[in-house]
Amino acid sequence: QVQLVESGGGLVQPGGSLRLSCTVSGTIFGIYMAWYRHAPGKQRELVARITTDRSTKYLDSVKGRFTISRDNVPGAVYLQMDSLKPVDTTVYCCNAYPNAWSWGKGTQVTVSS
Repeated sequence: QVQLVESGGGLVQPGGSLRLSCTVSGTIFGIYMAWYRHAPGKQRELVARITTDRSTKYLDSVKGRFTISRDNVPGAVYLQMDSLKPVDTTVYCCNAYPNAWSWGKGTQVTVSS
C-alpha cells in the first residue's frame, strides 16, 4: 500500500513562504499528483496538480503564489508557497490525481501575525 508523508508546514507571517514536501513510498512515474487542502467544516480543495510531463494547474486563489513540482524517483511532490495569506491556513495533503490513495496525515500551515 502506498504511503504518503507530508512535511514542511509551520507558522509563518503573512507574506512569508513555506515549501511543503511529500514523500511517496515508491515511484510516482506515470501518475498525476496533486496537493489538496482541507479546512475544518469545508470541502477538501484541489490546490495544485502536476501531470507526468510536468504540466501544472492551480486553484485560482493560489495562482502566481504557489508552485508545484515533482521528482519521480524516488517519488516526491513539492509545493512552494509564497506570499502566504491568512486564508491559506489549513492542513495540506498530497495524493495521486484524480484517483487518490489512502490519505497521509498532512502538514499544518498557519499564516498569522
